[in-house]
Amino acid sequence: MQRPAYSNPPPAHSPPLHHPVPQHVSTVPQLRSPPPPVSQQSQQSNYGYQQQQQQGQQAGGYEHPAFGGFINDSTAQMGFQVGTAALQHGQEYMEQNFNRYVNVGALKQYFNVSNSYVVKKLALVLFPWRHRPWSRQQRVSHRGQESLFLPPREDINSPDMYIPVMAFVTYILVSTLLAGLRGAFHPELLGYTATSAVFVVALEIVGLKLGCYLLSVTNDSQLLDLVAYSGYKFVGIIVTVLLAELYNRGGGTGGWVGWTVFAYCFLANGLFLLRSLKYVLLPDTSDASAAGGYPVARSQRARRTQFLFIYSYPVQFVFMWLLTRQDSALKSS
Repeated sequence: MQRPAYSNPPPAHSPPLHHPVPQHVSTVPQLRSPPPPVSQQSQQSNYGYQQQQQQGQQAGGYEHPAFGGFINDSTAQMGFQVGTAALQHGQEYMEQNFNRYVNVGALKQYFNVSNSYVVKKLALVLFPWRHRPWSRQQRVSHRGQESLFLPPREDINSPDMYIPVMAFVTYILVSTLLAGLRGAFHPELLGYTATSAVFVVALEIVGLKLGCYLLSVTNDSQLLDLVAYSGYKFVGIIVTVLLAELYNRGGGTGGWVGWTVFAYCFLANGLFLLRSLKYVLLPDTSDASAAGGYPVARSQRARRTQFLFIYSYPVQFVFMWLLTRQDSALKSS
């Protein structure tokens, strides 16, 4: 028996099958067995091990895995301790040697200033003609055995380091600025100006120390006082350079205006030094402690008066003239 023939042949490929997709997905929780019970003896042993591990970390320090236990090495710890001790001894050695030449505690008092003190002190340096009194104020120490000078903040007659240092830096900057406005600036000018100013101040301090040594002048804070007083001249020098430059319009500090301003600042600075240094070189004859433990003889006092006058006027005239003429020399060069 044969199958009947169909008019349409069967398709070459069967149609794709479609699987049913569930509409609601339900998750079945995974069941895990509980951990086995730990006995009390094992807990105690683990606790003891943790304590030993913490003690070991505290004793040997933190062990970073990248160092492989190098920090916990006894040799490394000993080297670290030796380095720390050497650094501490070096710091103590530097402090002792620095304090041998400069008293840091006393030096801090020279920077104990206020804004009102700076303004009044600048006015005193430039206009010292009618100032009274010139003596420094004192107060009794906490122990009640010695009298101490008041800091600059509380006494306008007390020397300070703030104004001299700022005037010194300002003088260097003003000199180089004026040279730049004239078109004569070069990088070596800063070093040249600073070196000249430092040389003048150092020469002045050496001369003062030599004179004090020859005249048997002793004072605990003598060196710091002399350094402070030697720097006040830069205030008058700055005023002279600026006013002469403004009037001469780049012509330097020459001319009658420059010489007039220079003469005024020189006389004001000389009177200021003459009155201020009197308590150092010419202490009261009734106060033996201020004179180094003994009263000053009349002949010794006369020599000190002459030295103070020579320092306040002829010496200051030479130094101030050299520092103010430096701008003209730089311009001509």
